[in-house]
Amino acid sequence: EAALLAARRNKKKVEMIDVDDARDKVLWGREHRRVMDDKEKKSLAWHEAGHAVVAMKTPGSDPVHKVTIIPRGRALGLTASLPETDRHNYTLDWLIGSLAMFFGGRAAEEIIFGKGAVTTGAGNDIERATALARRMVTQFGMSEVIGLMAVGEREQEVFLGRDFGARREISEQTARMVDGEVKRLIDEAYAKALLLLNQNRDLLERIAQALLERETIDRDDLELLNNNQPLPPRVTPPPPLPPAPPVS
Repeated sequence: EAALLAARRNKKKVEMIDVDDARDKVLWGREHRRVMDDKEKKSLAWHEAGHAVVAMKTPGSDPVHKVTIIPRGRALGLTASLPETDRHNYTLDWLIGSLAMFFGGRAAEEIIFGKGAVTTGAGNDIERATALARRMVTQFGMSEVIGLMAVGEREQEVFLGRDFGARREISEQTARMVDGEVKRLIDEAYAKALLLLNQNRDLLERIAQALLERETIDRDDLELLNNNQPLPPRVTPPPPLPPAPPVS
């Protein structure tokens, strides 16, 4: 993929920027520009800055690799964290931190613009956080109320000329308990995101302003902003790619 990008940029060699762009394209989708008014761009910058600050200030979380307000794939903006080592098991603290990071964008919108001005941009974040919290309760045994019990396992029925059915072996009382625990985890994560952002309001401001000016900032930029140091001069981005040739 990096070689293809380099060729389309009329280069004779693959450079590191081509490798970086290729990785981002594979992981998060193709970059595409769209017309965005100042109000929407400002809201998006604060949203992504909120994700970044919560991730940076949560002990043990994966380092933030890149923050951008340039649309990629189906996302308008992106805050990407990459683990430094392979991870096969996840601790309770790490999962709780992940829940808080999911809500960093919505929490930043509420803090900066007020509850009445929050946007639909957190829709996917809410879905992912809800799914993770439910797995923590029903599969990972991370709720003291539910305990070490797998809840909602599906049993495959015998095939009788129809599609396989699934029967949910769970009582109404247990279902209410699960919903209550999921709601508790989500509410606590949102409260944690609000607390971290209020405690680091200056950093939130610096990251949002940097995104408005540069659109994309990387891990080194975030480290400088975290230490309240100026960013280096902006590097001229590579020219936009020409359209791909038609497939014959």
